[in-house]
Amino acid sequence: MRRPDHPTTTRPTAVNGGLPGPESPESPESREAEGGPGGGGPGAGVPERTVPGAGAPEAGGPDHVIPGPTTAPPLPADGVTAEAVLAPYLQGQAADFLRSLRLHREHSAPSDAGGQGAEAAARALRRSARRISGSLHTFRTVLDPAWADHLRTELAWLSGILAREHAYAGRLTRLLDALHQLSGATLPAARGTKPATKPGTQPATTTAARTAGAPEAQGRAVLGVGAARAGALLERQLTLARTRAHSAALQALGSSRFHAVADAVALLASEVPLAPGTTGRGTEALLEPAERAEQRLLAAVVALPADESAEPYNEAQDAAWHQARLLLRLHRYAHEVVLGAAAPVLTGAGHALDLHRDAAEAAAAAAAAARTPRIAPATAYALGVLHADQRHEVEAARAVFRETWPYATAMTAP
Repeated sequence: MRRPDHPTTTRPTAVNGGLPGPESPESPESREAEGGPGGGGPGAGVPERTVPGAGAPEAGGPDHVIPGPTTAPPLPADGVTAEAVLAPYLQGQAADFLRSLRLHREHSAPSDAGGQGAEAAARALRRSARRISGSLHTFRTVLDPAWADHLRTELAWLSGILAREHAYAGRLTRLLDALHQLSGATLPAARGTKPATKPGTQPATTTAARTAGAPEAQGRAVLGVGAARAGALLERQLTLARTRAHSAALQALGSSRFHAVADAVALLASEVPLAPGTTGRGTEALLEPAERAEQRLLAAVVALPADESAEPYNEAQDAAWHQARLLLRLHRYAHEVVLGAAAPVLTGAGHALDLHRDAAEAAAAAAAAARTPRIAPATAYALGVLHADQRHEVEAARAVFRETWPYATAMTAP
């Protein structure tokens, strides 16, 4: 794959001791995820460096650590070491994790009837957990590998447990809002047709269509009858799922497994276990894994289906887009570690992938509800229209991603 031309950033000569600014509130995750989106996307690509051969694995090679020399290597010429860059970042995220955990416990008391404080604290807790886990994955060769693998697995488990309740709540809101708009607006295109709007617009509320040969007015009438029942069905199903997710999260937060994770993060806030031979190495030790994370992202974008194959009902292609979203997140976290903050160059593309994920999951929820036994035909019809609406949103999000992806040459394989 030919790497696209994009602005490069030189390595800073002084370590940025501060943390990146707080993220904006997340959209629903599925969600390890991860993420929801945590605000701005990653910046320009990591600058290419020649990595010293001693103690560093080759790019694309196995993730293991070759022991360094028995004596500590001399400090790099600029005096900045990999430890001085990576350790403060991980320790800062660990401190944020512990602070968010304390706020979550305070706002989870019965006196906090609205639960808004607990929800905000849970988002912050997931945000820190994702950053720690992603950094442990990307920079595994610089860290103690056994420790990094274990903590990364446990943080991914915790983030996923905490994300489900938020995901179900956001999915229900999205579907009910879409049903409300559809019941009083023109129907979306029927299955197998293309939306009549330009890529990146909202085709669900602007596309004219006929369904099964019925006149448009009759279709709207049937949709109006079924929309209320479909909304009630979705609310019952997703509220039940949210309640179960809430119970699972409370159970997880009271488990010995979670307390072990919290203890490990507390230790991380004071000490970062490094791989043998890493102490004293320059920041070039971080540039190679960051570059690999970027190359995996670019390769995933190249592998996305071309525009010519785009059509709404292609659920089989969703996995490739979800993978690109996760790799974009890892690239963003690596950029934060190496350069101290996330640049906004990929903000639009990251937001489009978040919308793509939300629409795809909402469409799947509508389809699952339509398979409920013994529902009325009007209810099934409304859920089918809702599924079509969300699949058109999936296609629109893909179009927006292609328009906002700044490295246009990476969209086509050589």
